Amino acid sequence: MSYSDDLRPSTSFTDSVPGRPRRAPRRDRWDDDSVPARRGSRRDALAREGLEGDARDGVDLVLAPVGAGRAVDPDLFLDDLGPDRRWSTWHSVEKGARGPDPVPSWVVTADAAIDTELGVLKTGKEADVFLLRRAVPAGRSPAAWPGTGAPSCLLAAKRYRTLEHRAFRRDSVYTEDRRTRRTRDQRALDRRSAYGRLVAQGEWAAAEFAALGELWSAGVPVPYPVQVDGTEVLMEFVGSPAGDRDDAPTAAPRLAQTRPDRDLLAHYWDQVEQAMTTLARLGYAHGDLSPYNVLADGDRLVVIDVPQIVDLAANPFGTDLLHRDCRTMTVWFTARGLDVDADELLARLLAAAW
Repeated sequence: MSYSDDLRPSTSFTDSVPGRPRRAPRRDRWDDDSVPARRGSRRDALAREGLEGDARDGVDLVLAPVGAGRAVDPDLFLDDLGPDRRWSTWHSVEKGARGPDPVPSWVVTADAAIDTELGVLKTGKEADVFLLRRAVPAGRSPAAWPGTGAPSCLLAAKRYRTLEHRAFRRDSVYTEDRRTRRTRDQRALDRRSAYGRLVAQGEWAAAEFAALGELWSAGVPVPYPVQVDGTEVLMEFVGSPAGDRDDAPTAAPRLAQTRPDRDLLAHYWDQVEQAMTTLARLGYAHGDLSPYNVLADGDRLVVIDVPQIVDLAANPFGTDLLHRDCRTMTVWFTARGLDVDADELLARLLAAAW
């Protein structure tokens, strides 16, 4: 597929409108800056500023309806995309930083696509998750939305914070068996120097991307990892897309927020046990599995937040973390009337692992 010249990225910083003054290039989160610039709107920034300390952990912000004003406008000049828009980064990252094959058909990979940030999906202990729409502008027609024939997809952008701005401090339990390829990076990590903290920030994003790719390929119900770029992981958005231009996409609720009937509860448990069994056969434990790290997308469960995944053989805390996962999940299901036992589940998982 080819695109008209006015949709191709420009190497010049001169506007296309006669008489408009020349502008300096805008810095964004891909510059060599240890503190990436915020890419959300001012409304989202103000919403986040109101969340202080522990109150921010696990908070889901409701997205405002995404109207035409927030859509991808094909009439935008190439150097005037705005603070919450960028060109697709699919081909700007190295090959190993893109998702595993086969790439799902819904993933937009065109260079002409524009990523538009729609708002905050979730704030957590170590990262924040934003909603992006990646779409190819439909020529000079109104903005590209589902149903117009122009390629479009929704993505969740998980962006890791620096260690100074994270509420999660017990990461050494999960990283006991991890080593970096570069000795300089490993020394910096061991010393907890300023450079080491930057390395750790990127290591968590890389670890989650690698884990998602392996688990997705093995059939574990996790979001498809689209790509990783520094401290940002782009992955499949789990939820319902916008019904029309006046509706906002709806993220799938966490399992802890649901009240399933008995039949659906049993169906959910079967999926949890199958996912944990597949992980054990691969030699892994989730390490932080709970009803808050599982999404309920209708009658389908999706496991999320896997950067702390641990190797059962290499990590000395692996079996203890697996047992904790078993207890956490069985307590939730037992409280809702399903007779399941943590020790029996642990025995089955260890048998599958060894």
